[in-house]
Amino acid sequence: MLLGHGAGGGITAPDLLKVASIAQSLGMAVGLVEQPYRVAARRPPAPAPQLDLAFLAVAAAARKALARKGISGIPVILGGRSSGGRVACRTAHLAGASGVLALAFPLQPPTRATGHVPPSRLPELLGAGVPVLVVQGERDPFGSDAELVREIGLSPAADVTVTTAPGADHSLRKGIDAGKVSAWLARFLP
Repeated sequence: MLLGHGAGGGITAPDLLKVASIAQSLGMAVGLVEQPYRVAARRPPAPAPQLDLAFLAVAAAARKALARKGISGIPVILGGRSSGGRVACRTAHLAGASGVLALAFPLQPPTRATGHVPPSRLPELLGAGVPVLVVQGERDPFGSDAELVREIGLSPAADVTVTTAPGADHSLRKGIDAGKVSAWLARFLP
């Protein structure tokens, strides 16, 4: 499993570490992917194509490292929180991933005082082309669990499961159901 961070945070985000721990408890190897703009201490985040290329490079390097150890053909799960989840969805097919785990998927940035409503990011989520688990806070200003379920319901062909983090906002500091995450990840284990 490879997990990427959000636009404003790093790989030590509590929700990333919790999911990494859940995956490791199932015997999965986990890599936390820090984007080059964070390594270089730059802000704001790099444009989406650069984020995607960096994530794909890490996925390819991980597969090569496993191949050198004689390990091949195992499922690779991509994931991340917020922006990292978007990157995982956009790159899943190219990386040969078996699934995506998205934490606090940012369906839409909160409406600004200008009244301008930015476009939905739902096409990225639906375009993953692999099973997706979204852990979404019920009070997430980027799109609550209920908003996400309603939007996904308009595209029933998608293999997207949403699990609610009760009382949680975009940070997902509480409410991640370890049992549900474990059960979803277990479907990829041999």
